[in-house]
Amino acid sequence: MNPTHPDRPDRSSPSTLSDGRKRAVLLTVLLSTLTFPLTITGASLALPDIQADLGAGLSAAQWAVNGYNACFAGFLAVAGSLADVLGRRRVFAGGVTLFFVAGALCGPVGDVLLLNLLRALAGAGAAAAVAGGTSILSETFTGAARARAFGLLGTVLGAGTAFGPTAAGVLVDLLGWRAVFAAPALVAGAVLALCPLLPRLPGAPGRRVDAAGAVSFSAALLLVITVFVEGPERGFGHPLTLGCAAGAVVLGCVFAVVERRTADPMLDLALLADRRFLAYAAAAGAIMAVLIPLLVYLPSYLISVVGLDAGQAGLWLLMLTVPTVLLPSAGARLARAVPPIALVAAAVLLCGAGALLLTGIGPGTGPLAVLPGLVLVGSGAGLTNGILDGLAVGSVPAERAGTAAGVFNTVRITSETVAIATVGALLAALTSGSLQGAAYTSALHTACLALAGFAVLSAAAAPALHGGARTPR
Repeated sequence: MNPTHPDRPDRSSPSTLSDGRKRAVLLTVLLSTLTFPLTITGASLALPDIQADLGAGLSAAQWAVNGYNACFAGFLAVAGSLADVLGRRRVFAGGVTLFFVAGALCGPVGDVLLLNLLRALAGAGAAAAVAGGTSILSETFTGAARARAFGLLGTVLGAGTAFGPTAAGVLVDLLGWRAVFAAPALVAGAVLALCPLLPRLPGAPGRRVDAAGAVSFSAALLLVITVFVEGPERGFGHPLTLGCAAGAVVLGCVFAVVERRTADPMLDLALLADRRFLAYAAAAGAIMAVLIPLLVYLPSYLISVVGLDAGQAGLWLLMLTVPTVLLPSAGARLARAVPPIALVAAAVLLCGAGALLLTGIGPGTGPLAVLPGLVLVGSGAGLTNGILDGLAVGSVPAERAGTAAGVFNTVRITSETVAIATVGALLAALTSGSLQGAAYTSALHTACLALAGFAVLSAAAAPALHGGARTPR
């Protein structure tokens, strides 16, 4: 009922929405979701041009990628709490607005510091839009319709990741690096125009935002990223680097204490004591820690050393990303035929094998030479895309499913964010910040070896953490 007119139904309530209105809600959320992978891959393809155009050093340019990812990871969990308290549509619209404004202002910017600040704001806006959007879908649809809606959401995210590099490469070639920030902003502007079609979903009375947990977690993550980005240029013994490392440790401890004592924590850390849940979350983090750094740093290598233009680099990356879209259904069938943890461990090993094969890349490399390595990494990610989410959430009692989903996504996104910064630090340190020539080739080989080793260790640890082959509920 309408609270201002008790005898009149609320036409914006999910239960009273027409089928056409529900389709409009789905379109609005899906359209917003499409922009977020594009802006990540677009920034990675634009890194060489950003450095050249703005006269920026490597560490400064890397913040265009790392700042966005760190703020996205840092604010995603608290954005979910904000949606519960302030209302789903309000948080979604606010996030899209922030993403739109920040992206639009990236176009005329002439200073790398301002660009990085805008990218950080865009990451926070994307986090609010994702949290608000998924909450809206969950409230608007029920039963089989909800499953279809979230299936489409996963498909759009996968398609954005798969074809984002190609689209970004074309944009860079045709319109310059600024277009990879302006184009997603234009899409966000269209989403804003559709926001009035979304149902009014007020926040739950009595809920509180875990401000202390949100601030300590986000600040700790940003300090960790700062250590890896600034360390190679300033030195890991520099006072700034040491101070950030110490601050990250202190804030991490504060976060753990706060989450254990607060009545309504941002993240339920007790879930990490569940061995099966931890095994699946760690495996998801390991897969993303191999896939995403390659997605971020391979384009600059292909452009700077192999000699491709941005459009060609984006096309080559299809070998890495297309399997992530094509293979989830095959992975779902395999998960019914073999113990799920065995499939997960094998997928992590596939990623490691692919990274190992990429140690053969060099200045004269052709597409066929990198095809096996890229396809193996993409296949490892594709076979578990969506399945790991279900396994992790299904390993805990039903009443904790929502909390488990939040912790799982936070672990996965935090892992990929730290991995991007770590691989970037390794490349910067081994090339003295140049990312050029033979030094870049050697550094990339070392990074791929490190990723392969990490994947092997993670694959070996997954069954041990899991403690058995019990299928989820």
